[in-house]
Amino acid sequence: MTEKIMIIDDEPDIIFLLRDFFLLNDYDVITAENAEEATAKFKENPDLILLDINMPGKNGLEFCKQIRAMTQCPIIFLSARTNEDDILAGLNVGGDDYITKPFHIRELLGRVQAHLRREKRNKDDTKNNGLKIDYAGMHVTFNGNGISFTKTEFEIIEYLSLHPGQVFSREKIYENVIGLNSEGDNTVITEHIRRIRNKFNGAGCESYIETVWGLGYRWIK
Repeated sequence: MTEKIMIIDDEPDIIFLLRDFFLLNDYDVITAENAEEATAKFKENPDLILLDINMPGKNGLEFCKQIRAMTQCPIIFLSARTNEDDILAGLNVGGDDYITKPFHIRELLGRVQAHLRREKRNKDDTKNNGLKIDYAGMHVTFNGNGISFTKTEFEIIEYLSLHPGQVFSREKIYENVIGLNSEGDNTVITEHIRRIRNKFNGAGCESYIETVWGLGYRWIK
C-alpha cells in the first residue's frame, strides 16, 4: 500500500513543490493551507504529516496538540523559526521532528523515509510461511531457527519486505539502505542479494527476493 503524506502549509509555492516531489517519489499526497482544511481532510488517515508552524488562524503548534489525540503518525514541523525554544515547543506538543526553512528537499525525503520505517518497525513483524522478520530486534527466523545476516543484508531485507510487491532498482536500494553520501558502487547490491538468497536457501526457506529483469528487485507478497 502506498504511504500517504499530508502537507499543511499556508505558502502555495511550498505546497506545490513538496506535493510534486513526493508524488514523483511514489507517495500519495494530501494538501491543506490551514488547520481548518487539514481537519476536514484528516479522515483520509495520513501516514505522516509535514506541518508548518506559522499559519493564519490556528497555528501548527495548536493543530498538533489537537490531532495528537487522534493519531500516532509521525509529525515533522517545517518552520522558519530557528530558536531553540521554538524547536523544543514543537517537540513538546507532540512533534517527532523539526526542520528549519529553507531546507534541502533530499534531506527532508530522508527524514520522512526514516520516520516511516520506524513506524513500520513498531507494527507487527512480518510473518510468511514460517519466516519471521523481527524489525526491532533485527533478527530473522525460519520455522523457529535463526538465520544470520550482516547489518546491510538485514537492511535490504527490511527495506524490500516493508514494501512487498513494489519493484526497486539497484540504485534505489543502494540510496535507501547504504545512503546518498556513501562512496561506492551500487552493483554491490547484486552481491548482497545473492548472499541473502543463499542464506535463505541454506535454511530451507524460499528466497523471497525476486529479480524483475531490467528493472530491479521486489519482495514476493
